[in-house]
This record gives sequence, C-alpha cells and structure tokens, in this order.
Amino acid sequence: MQNPFVTNGYAGPEYFCDRERETALLTDFLTNENNVALISPRRIGKTELLHHCFQQPLIKEHYHTFIIDIYATTSVRDFVNVCGKAIIDELRPKGRSVWERFLHVLQSLRSEISFDINGMPVWGLGLGTIQNPIVTLDEIFCYLNDADKPCIVAIDEFQQISRYGDAPNMEASLRTYIQRTTNAHFVFSGSQRHLMGAMFTSPSRPFYQSVTIMNLPLIPLEKYLLFAQGHFAEHGKSLDDQVVKVLYKRFDGITSYLQRIMNLLFLQTGKGDVCRADMIDPAINTLLDISNDTYLALVYQMPEKQRNVLWAIAREGVATGITGAKFLRKHHLPSASSVRSAINGLLEKDFITNDAGVYCVYDKFLELWIARQLN
Repeated sequence: MQNPFVTNGYAGPEYFCDRERETALLTDFLTNENNVALISPRRIGKTELLHHCFQQPLIKEHYHTFIIDIYATTSVRDFVNVCGKAIIDELRPKGRSVWERFLHVLQSLRSEISFDINGMPVWGLGLGTIQNPIVTLDEIFCYLNDADKPCIVAIDEFQQISRYGDAPNMEASLRTYIQRTTNAHFVFSGSQRHLMGAMFTSPSRPFYQSVTIMNLPLIPLEKYLLFAQGHFAEHGKSLDDQVVKVLYKRFDGITSYLQRIMNLLFLQTGKGDVCRADMIDPAINTLLDISNDTYLALVYQMPEKQRNVLWAIAREGVATGITGAKFLRKHHLPSASSVRSAINGLLEKDFITNDAGVYCVYDKFLELWIARQLN
C-alpha cells in the first residue's frame, strides 16, 4: 500500500493537494505563449506544481516539457551540463527519432554522448568534457527552436544565474537567447524572493517586464485538511481535525513539513484507528532522532561564529535587530561586524532566511533539533 503523503517528488494527481486555480492559471499562461516567473519560498511545492501542470492534457499531448534544476550550479558550464542532461532524460523515452534530433544539433558534444545496452543515449559527461559551454548552450537553444513540438522549459531556482562568477552577463545572454527562441516558452521558478523580484521588476535588469509574475501562496488549511482526511478515510482510518490544525500552525503551513509528519502519522495509525493530536510530538521526535547524527555533523562542521549566530536565531525563533547591542548581549555574541560576517555565510549556505530584516532558521526541523539541544 502506497503511503499517500508523498515526501519526495511528484507521484501523480491523486497525491497532489489542491492548486486547482494555480494549475489552470499556469497552464493558460504557458499555452498562450507567455513566459512566467513563479516565485515562492522553498518547500511549498513549486516543483511539484510544475510537474502537475506539465501532466495536464493540453500540455502533455502537445509540448515537450523540461524541468531543469539549477540550484547546485555555480557556473555556465554547470548550467549547460544540467540542461543537456534534463533534455536527454526527457526525450529518451519518446523514441529514437525524437532524441536523435537533439543529438544531431549537439555537434560540440555528440561524440561524447554514450549509449546504454539498449542503444539509448546517456548523458554521463564530466564537467571537463564541455570545453566551450557557450557553444553548447547555443546548440541547446537551437534545438529548442527547431524541435518537432513546441517546448516548455522550467528553470528551477533561477536566481542562481546571478551568482555565476564566470559569466557576469549571464542574465543578458539568456534574455537574448530566449527572445530569439520562438518555439519555446519558459518558467523561471525561484525561492529567494528578493533576488527574483529584482531580476524581473528592476528596470536596469535584462528580464525587466519580460514575464508574467506569479506568486505561489500556501495551500489553505481547509484544503489540506480535506486532502489529509480523504486519504485517511480511503484506507479505513480516521484523522482528527486538530492534528492538521496544530501542524499547520506549528510549521507555518509549509507543505514539505506537513507531508513528512503526516507520512509518519499515517504509517503509525492502524486501520480502523484514529490519528489524534497527542501523536504529533512523538512523531516529530522520531523524525528528529533519525536525523540526529546528520544535524550534529552539519552544525559542528560550520565555523564557530556561524554556529553561535545560528543558535541565537534558533533561540529567538524570529530574530530582528541581530547586530544591535541588545541582541549581542542577550546571546553573548562578540561584535556587530562578527555577526554580519557570520550572517553572510549562513545566508549563502541557506541555513537561515532573511525577509526584510527578519531572520529565521531555514530548516524547521533543524530549528526544533537545536531547541532540543538547548533544553
């Protein structure tokens, strides 16, 4: 029996909660030749929405769709590598004539593509194989423009392109490629709202006024409650309303955390039994226990100054004025300059978030784990 509370990826429409309005809206935008900037915090389901949208018949039957996650990229070479792999992986099941069209255009790397035992192409290139990433990028966009179907390309964590040290003009270059590509439309998905906002709303930036901006809200409590109770009922189980209400409030309605805890609660609730609110804390503690060694290594491998600031923010829950004298005294931190330096490192590694001067630990489970160490 499959656990209906999926914690990794998209498992199909039956396990996808709500987003009916957003799915219809995004589908309409993309099938009417709009480029879209999809902006929201991480962990509330942007990527799953893209997968769900691409499964809609209007898109699935008439477009090639590619989701390219560039979160871990730091250079144009990285970007080209993940783009090529995503395209090959998507085209491979669609038949020889489809993927051969891509390989025919990819002259700079064609001799480097390997084939598996069934004669299917495999993108197993090392980064050093891509000698001239700009040439390969040009070929990729040539393919998108000449593909046998129109294409929709979703670039996930798009704000990363502003950090490519080897290509300070990457935004302008991509904007030029996209303007010339009439056979493809794009979704620029991102979680760092200040960076994404600046990219698409600042008159001095290349992508200014080039997209429809779509902000993704939280799934409403009522919708998630119906979703969760429906899946419990389908398997002969019951779910007390308070379970979802308590979790939704505790984790700020962030879908990823709700799903992980509901996955375990579903597992721990027998057929014919009721999942109650008093099961929540033991379930959370179980998840923290199995992550203990990982969090321990993570925290104690970071520089001491960063660790001290992280723990201070975790103690506060929501921290403001973190370079002020009051905050420094309260948490025994040495100086404002030291805190600023630590904050930059923590932000860069995504340990914390900063929204208009309000700092929080990014991973809510890590925040709970730190709280448990302090008790």
